[in-house]
Amino acid sequence: MAQAAFEDVVEDFEFLEDWEDRYRMVIEMGKDMEPMPEALKVPATKVEGCASQVWLHMTPDAGVFRFQGDSDALIVKGLIALLHRLYDGLPLSDVSTVDARAELGRLGLHEHLSAQRSNGLRAMIERIRQEAAG
Repeated sequence: MAQAAFEDVVEDFEFLEDWEDRYRMVIEMGKDMEPMPEALKVPATKVEGCASQVWLHMTPDAGVFRFQGDSDALIVKGLIALLHRLYDGLPLSDVSTVDARAELGRLGLHEHLSAQRSNGLRAMIERIRQEAAG
């Protein structure tokens, strides 16, 4: 079961028939994210396996999963925003139960992302799951 914020994205995508509009929406979501402090963009937060620069900083907050992210690529920053809507605020124990591939599949992303972007997205999801597991 996805977070309410992610369900809102699913609903919005249903109204957008053109993939150009959907891409624009994902990019805008990335632009609207709260900026990640430069001090957190360090080797420890860098996600390997992504073609672009990607940083994810995750912290447990009273048993709740919180994370920030950033990328030097607009579409990837938008993908981080999608993952943020999917995972941020979940109880730590629930993070591993989210089937991110299926949830993102509801948006039809897999058919429209390049192989490199799909690999990077998998790397981000794996990093999130590892960090949440402790």
